[in-house]
Amino acid sequence: MSDRGLRPLAATAALILAGLVLTACDSKDVPGASALAGDSSESASPTVTPLHVALNVKRGAADVPVDTELAVAADGGTITSVDASSSAGKLPGEVSADGAAWQATGRLEPGTSYVVRTTAEREDGKQVTRTARFKTEDLTLDQQTYPSVAPLADETVGVGMPVIVTFDVPVTDRASFQKHMTVTSKPAQPGAWHWLSDTEAHWRPKTYWKAGTDVHVDVDVNSVKAGNGIYGQESRELDFHVGDAHVYKVNAQTHQMKVFSDGKLLRTLPITTGKPGFTTRSGTKVIIEKFPVKRMNSETVGIPAGSADAYDIDDVQWAMRLTYSGEFIHAAPWSVGSQGYANVSHGCTGMSTDNAKWLYDMSRRGDVVEYTGTDRPMTFDNGYGDWNESFKEFKKGSAL
Repeated sequence: MSDRGLRPLAATAALILAGLVLTACDSKDVPGASALAGDSSESASPTVTPLHVALNVKRGAADVPVDTELAVAADGGTITSVDASSSAGKLPGEVSADGAAWQATGRLEPGTSYVVRTTAEREDGKQVTRTARFKTEDLTLDQQTYPSVAPLADETVGVGMPVIVTFDVPVTDRASFQKHMTVTSKPAQPGAWHWLSDTEAHWRPKTYWKAGTDVHVDVDVNSVKAGNGIYGQESRELDFHVGDAHVYKVNAQTHQMKVFSDGKLLRTLPITTGKPGFTTRSGTKVIIEKFPVKRMNSETVGIPAGSADAYDIDDVQWAMRLTYSGEFIHAAPWSVGSQGYANVSHGCTGMSTDNAKWLYDMSRRGDVVEYTGTDRPMTFDNGYGDWNESFKEFKKGSAL
């Protein structure tokens, strides 16, 4: 797990010291807080206010929850520095402006021993150091969930690309996680999260990304409660770029694809789409992945070998996936005679080899393909189907 930033420093001293007078000998009687051990010879003279330094973790504890936001508070002096260290490194933190408190700005790691050394200045100017040790609870991999993020770091994508976060262990406290998941961009564009399930969340802008946008994704869930005793295993942070606005408009009735880049029509390509019984879905699709050569076998889409519609082609060229169920744009030299005139495919969008290569070379993951002309709708979860709901409906999938 990796340390990531927490909320801004608040009135930490009030959280720890309110109503408490802690010394090295009485902290054991106060649940949830401990005075930090020090050399008793450093006690103040009768004319100097005693210095009390308290940690919000019981000294010597062996099972501190990893979502504990470590904090130190001082009374009768000011904190000058706090070193909270472990084998995982130093835990970052901030001292308040008045020196009364220190708040960690990173999170604890599981099964890790920590040493907290606090240096404070007494009212008479004497520097005093206090030390505490504790260990966090152990967590198995089944008690941690790891986030994977698409797009990849530094990837250039199309204007329809959603941010997709998937978790390997279910997140049942979606609101807790979503509070720590942010997407920002230059130029700024409004957007929202939508949870498809306990293991997948998407973020999309209100409208297609503006061409040239730079996007920053921060999934700051390390040690955050995911529900059912699960915690975030690691935080993820990455940047990606949005390229030119490629929008391809397919009309299954006219058998044409109009290829637009940044609003300019580049070409109109003759195509063929799904024949009766294999109708291509209408709606907004987004390119998911690309293959220069791909084997296509009808058994993978439920058409058994030996049937009249069976096929098994080893070398389909310039294939770009649009749905998880198996719709692609690809070269279809066997149907050139029907392209521009009839729909003869099993649901894919076929075109000549030359046209397919031209389109493949300019396309990238996240480019948009808008289909019209059929009575079979595209569904939200069959690929990157985020654009098939209005933004008003999409926002209803947020946990907040």
